Amino acid sequence: MIVFRDPSEVPADFGPSVVAIGKFDGVHVGHRAIIERMRVDAAAVGAKTVAVTFDRNPLEILRPELCPENVVATDRKVQLLAELDLDATLVLTFDRALASLAAEDFVRSILVDALHVVTVLVGRDFRFGRGGAGTPELLRELGPTYGFTVDVIDDVHPDGEQRRVSSTWIRELLAAGDVVEAAKALGRPVAVTGEVVHGLKRGRELGFPTANLSELVDALAPADGVYAGWLDDHDTGIRHPAAISVGTNPTFDDVERRQVEAHVLGESGLELYGHRVTVEFTDHLRGMVAFEGMDALIAQIAADVAEARTRLGLG
Repeated sequence: MIVFRDPSEVPADFGPSVVAIGKFDGVHVGHRAIIERMRVDAAAVGAKTVAVTFDRNPLEILRPELCPENVVATDRKVQLLAELDLDATLVLTFDRALASLAAEDFVRSILVDALHVVTVLVGRDFRFGRGGAGTPELLRELGPTYGFTVDVIDDVHPDGEQRRVSSTWIRELLAAGDVVEAAKALGRPVAVTGEVVHGLKRGRELGFPTANLSELVDALAPADGVYAGWLDDHDTGIRHPAAISVGTNPTFDDVERRQVEAHVLGESGLELYGHRVTVEFTDHLRGMVAFEGMDALIAQIAADVAEARTRLGLG
């Protein structure tokens, strides 16, 4: 997949293209429905498939006090889009200049002039252009003038759910620690990727050494608590079962930031410092609590490890 960071990077002979526009935060099953429809539309007319997205949530510029955390970082979003076999993704820098661009100017300069669009796909709630004036209805009005058609994709509801899939809902599920339902909405397991760094080594002292992830991870971690899951070591290609902790370790009250740390089950002497790893969350075991004394904490960690083994089918 080609990644363009500005419309000026698109070759003059690129296209024709079928374009899906959106924030694509999380690249969840709703987004995937749009992209799957885009692939069908493009195959029917022999066009290229292009996702147009932004390098940040527009609210970061427009209403920073209302801007939520991203479900995934921009680089991870681009990687997820690439896994869907698109021809290209255009990542627009969302700044004051783009925010002030009139909706029709956005259509003409980016979709028509740069990408030579023949079909535009959006979700029903998509808005673009100055003041959010750009709507699916406006796109339909502009289509005949600029030579493109518009596909508006219906909301996606997971089996048995009344609520549509959205990045907002996924954030709520993660905030509740519900990694099972969040995985259904994402269409893949909840996971974060980062580098293993040195921590306080308290887990080692307690008999349960952990791999601590750096503060810079590529996705939103679930709620503070303990989880069963997996640690994928990118350096070795080995997938390890793990008991995972997210939080600030309230028993000791000396950890200044939320951290993700994973205790690999059934391994001793494993050295992961400096390795890039993905920690995947499969089951929520309990919330994060403070314990009175080391003995109580060690006993609970042992119980967590045993429960994680059971949840992962390890006996």
